[in-house]
Amino acid sequence: MASSDDAPRVFQPLPGRTVDRSAAYHALLRELLSLVGAEAPADDEPRWQDRARLAVRKAVKARTVQGPVPEEWFEPMMRATVHEPDPSFVGHLVVPAVAAWGLRPVLLALLDHLDNGTPADVAGVARAWYHTGGAPEAEHEASRDLYRRYQHTALRRFVTLDDLDARRCLLPGLRLQHRSFPPDMHELVDQAVHLARTSDDDYLRHRVEIQTRLT
Repeated sequence: MASSDDAPRVFQPLPGRTVDRSAAYHALLRELLSLVGAEAPADDEPRWQDRARLAVRKAVKARTVQGPVPEEWFEPMMRATVHEPDPSFVGHLVVPAVAAWGLRPVLLALLDHLDNGTPADVAGVARAWYHTGGAPEAEHEASRDLYRRYQHTALRRFVTLDDLDARRCLLPGLRLQHRSFPPDMHELVDQAVHLARTSDDDYLRHRVEIQTRLT
């Protein structure tokens, strides 16, 4: 994990999803399997998505060793990453994507989904962003501006999106101290803290107290 103050913090989101996008994710994995030339698991095979994700990961890693990975694989890989429902396994897509195309293109793609995506996309980006911390230190240093941009965009979307999944996933990675933001965003920091503290959701109320105690 990079030591930069702008790098992702080592907090894993979180409770289970309230929005089910498993059908869309299944379709995206099928598209990826075909695109990368990996054999799809049998439809009746247990843990189909886990096996499909593993097959995609292996195919991308193998192609990375051989040489440049086709650019046409990138966007479908990012869409599948944002749709991955399990924060424990989304790294199986993020890590090979970073190895194949570099940290900065992956961060830019995630930021586009964060800025312009649906609430479910925003939650997916927050789950994926956590796993970008394993890239080489030099890549992190070259992308400090994007980590700052993530903080700014994530804070804005936390405040403006009245969506439980998005807020649950965004909160663990937010730095809720004024010193982490320019003065014109301090009011947004205060709004985010207030929203979490007064939420009906136990997780948000508990998590915000941890976030605001961090130094």
